[in-house]
Amino acid sequence: MHIVLLSSCLFAGGLAHAANDLPGGGIDAQTLNRHVQVLASEAFEGRAPASAGEQRTVDYLVEQFSAAGLQPGGEDGRWVQEVPLVRVSTRQTPTARLHLGDSVRELVNGQDITLQSLQPQAQITLDRLPLVFIGYGINAPERGWDDYKQQDLRGKIAIVLINDADFHAGQPGAFDGRAVTYYGRWTYKYEEAARRGAAGVLIVHDTAAAAYPWATVRASGTSPLFDIQRPPAEAMAAHTPLRGWIEPGVARELFAAAGQDLDQLSRQAMQADFVPVALAGVALSAELALLHEPVRSRNVVARLDGGSHAGEAVVFSAHWDSYGIGQPDAQGRTVRPGAVDNATGVAAVLELARVFAAGPQPQRSLYFVAFTAEEKGLLGASYFAAHPPVPLAQVAAVLNIEMFSPDGATADIASWGRGRVSLEQDLAEVASARGRYYSPDPDLEAGFFYRADHFAFARLGVPAITIGAGLDALDGGITAGRQRRQAYFANCYHQACDGWDASWNPAGLAADTLLVYDLGHRLANSRQWPQWEDGSEFAAARQASQAQRSP
Repeated sequence: MHIVLLSSCLFAGGLAHAANDLPGGGIDAQTLNRHVQVLASEAFEGRAPASAGEQRTVDYLVEQFSAAGLQPGGEDGRWVQEVPLVRVSTRQTPTARLHLGDSVRELVNGQDITLQSLQPQAQITLDRLPLVFIGYGINAPERGWDDYKQQDLRGKIAIVLINDADFHAGQPGAFDGRAVTYYGRWTYKYEEAARRGAAGVLIVHDTAAAAYPWATVRASGTSPLFDIQRPPAEAMAAHTPLRGWIEPGVARELFAAAGQDLDQLSRQAMQADFVPVALAGVALSAELALLHEPVRSRNVVARLDGGSHAGEAVVFSAHWDSYGIGQPDAQGRTVRPGAVDNATGVAAVLELARVFAAGPQPQRSLYFVAFTAEEKGLLGASYFAAHPPVPLAQVAAVLNIEMFSPDGATADIASWGRGRVSLEQDLAEVASARGRYYSPDPDLEAGFFYRADHFAFARLGVPAITIGAGLDALDGGITAGRQRRQAYFANCYHQACDGWDASWNPAGLAADTLLVYDLGHRLANSRQWPQWEDGSEFAAARQASQAQRSP
């Protein structure tokens, strides 16, 4: 509590004064709040890619960047970078049936199961396909782990667990304890099942291991899917015909019908010698009628030209998209406005752009980017990273912003996951200079490092972090901060109640945006090149381009 009281004094006096010493009058809390209010309003329809809400969003962002005095940073002197996507939606509600011996169990999409497909077919029809339990669905030779054991999955549905084998273990094993690895992400499990030729893959939901409830799975799993545009043969190989999640109670029922115990097999799957288990006497039938629509979404890109090192860049980013319009919630609401996730991040990028543009020219060029389709698999960020306005070797850092808090200021600032990158120490230093402190991600088991746009750059070697709100609330300390965060993820994450409210306290938005400014200003006006730490899986990719960077 001593830290909280100390920080309260700093916020009450010196910090606010220091913030207003910045160009353009400094980071303004009410401006941030207004941006969120606009972006999360009903008129923006939940900001889904390739929707009327996208057009309103893009228009608003361009208007704000232009008014702040920045230059277009997209293609051909435009404010946008076109991102070619395909949108896949179902023509009607998918149907599914479990064949349990002589009986049939109808499954309700969104309640018992979520079914989707990204294969380039108009109709997916699966008739009585056998099910095989593949444990965690991981093949990690460098960790001595292979759940597949050469199991032939052609014509079969793989049932896999979310997260990885260490999450429910009493102590760390082959993975990183409760800190989820990329192998624990749902995206990896779909990709690996496709590489194995499976006809489908279903992930057994677990609220703790997934870090979100079934309501979140339902909201995202019943929304249209997006993918980058691929040749048909490549799309067929990249995706299983069927993918989705299964509610744990239903999963236990089907395992029991096969004479198996899901909990017992899950414990066995925590060992490297686990072998796949065929679920005898159980089969799945499913039908999906699909609509494929080539669409173009857009990243919005603003540029502030640098001076002495204009060919080098610092990128500030946040994703503008949310989940659009979906099924009614318990209150009948259909728009999922994405206020916290991630209108707060976009507001911060807009305010950073305004303040930097009002100040002296930085040495390095600055890019302020609002990415599309983060919620669809980091697609906008991945496209930007593959088609950057400057070579990635010349990008000093990517400072991505996600989900700043509407609940007032905190004594700390955090970043997502453990990135093993020097930017984390840099963030700690600028926080300390403002009388605050850096908190390592307290929820490593949620796998946030792999769930935000910075990962699209990190995997290519660019030092990158996602900066998010801390937990040590000036009003209530860590206990109150954690309770508020848990309530948000339990009740509103990716759902209709993630909306702006007049009761918001934007002091935290301003204080956290100020620290991003401080870090970005340091990087923009120094010869510092952030580095990955020894042991980082991204260090080798960065080292390969070392000769392209000047000291």
